[in-house]
Amino acid sequence: MSTGVSTAVPSPRSRPVVLGLRANWRQFWLLVLINAFVGAMVGLERTVLPLIAEADFGIVSKAAMLSFLISFGLVKAATNLVAGQWSDRVGRKGILVVGWLIGLPVPFLIMLAPAWGWIVFANVLLGVNQGLCWSATVIMKMDLAGPQQRGLATGLNEFAGYLAVAISAFVTGYLAANFGLRPVPFYPGVAFAVLGLLLSLLAVRETRGHAKSEAEGISQSANQRGTLPSNAQIFRIASWQDRALFAASQAGLVNNLNDAMVWGLVPLLLAGSGLPIADIGLVAATYPAVWGVTQLATGALSDRWGRKWLIATGMWVQGLGIGFFVAGEGMVAWMIGAVLLGLGTAAVYPTLLAVVSDVAHPECRGSAIGVYRLWRDLGYAVGGVTAGVVADILGLSAAIAAIGGLTMLSGFVVATTMYETLPSWSNLNSVSEGRRL
Repeated sequence: MSTGVSTAVPSPRSRPVVLGLRANWRQFWLLVLINAFVGAMVGLERTVLPLIAEADFGIVSKAAMLSFLISFGLVKAATNLVAGQWSDRVGRKGILVVGWLIGLPVPFLIMLAPAWGWIVFANVLLGVNQGLCWSATVIMKMDLAGPQQRGLATGLNEFAGYLAVAISAFVTGYLAANFGLRPVPFYPGVAFAVLGLLLSLLAVRETRGHAKSEAEGISQSANQRGTLPSNAQIFRIASWQDRALFAASQAGLVNNLNDAMVWGLVPLLLAGSGLPIADIGLVAATYPAVWGVTQLATGALSDRWGRKWLIATGMWVQGLGIGFFVAGEGMVAWMIGAVLLGLGTAAVYPTLLAVVSDVAHPECRGSAIGVYRLWRDLGYAVGGVTAGVVADILGLSAAIAAIGGLTMLSGFVVATTMYETLPSWSNLNSVSEGRRL
């Protein structure tokens, strides 16, 4: 795999900052490893937590059961916004360290929870952990990579995170099948949190200077033609004023809405069909495994082929995959659905991040990504509410089918609304022109 040619840009410091994966490979791969630990924390829950709700706490209502996802999504979404703004103001590394400190209690709370409220609170902390840590690692990777390798950088980031989600989901399913739902499946979470914290604290270096150097190297950039936008302006532009960012934000929200469905309802659907816990873990792990691995290709391909149609096609493939869970019967159909869902998500996830970074000025990058991730991770809360209510009224299959339909519709929104954002800087307008960051 080629890492491309490094790009040096002037810096006011005595030692110039160099952009590119080759020049920054040690820090880049350290951040890849750390993001694997971030993803593994989420993977702890993807197989067994809905089953714990039924078996340990007697929760029958799907809406009540998915309260852990609603708390997770709301908190993570808000934290993403704050993390992006803080990373532009005070730097990235501190955000990462604080995120790990907040994540440390999560596995202990789930292991020891005497009531479902403890699980919900654990997911509040997990949402903060994910919002801070995942935001910091992806922003730092884009800082290091520079404009020419942004899709590859986001692809590697999401590859590490979601492959770790898959491995963690599979391992917890195996442990639950052999040792029970609690506490053994959550023992690995203690190691993930401790290792993530120590590496972030002792080995990670700040990358904010790379973003500043990239900004200095852009001729006719926004900060040379006027002041950078305020947080309120960034929110408006990234949410609805810019067509590409609007399309990216709605696609991100729907993507995580269907991910919430897979997380919260698919294990229940499979268990209701008589599938053993170990096999449920295999299906639950296959989706993020395919998603994680194929992002190595899709992130880099978006640097060559462009962003728009990769995203639209990915949403449609996701919708097709969800259909297999509704219409299919048996392990083969469900595995096909998991593979298709993973392939579609791999096409979408890193490419959406690259779109935001294409349009945003480097010194606004953290804030713009924070707004996008706010909308994206609200999908967990929206998905938790929607899937839970529809499942309680119409059943699991109807809820899953409805979310599949929304996913297909989101792809058409991208196809009809988004403009192509590659190459990065040729589309960059000033804030006064009212469209882009």
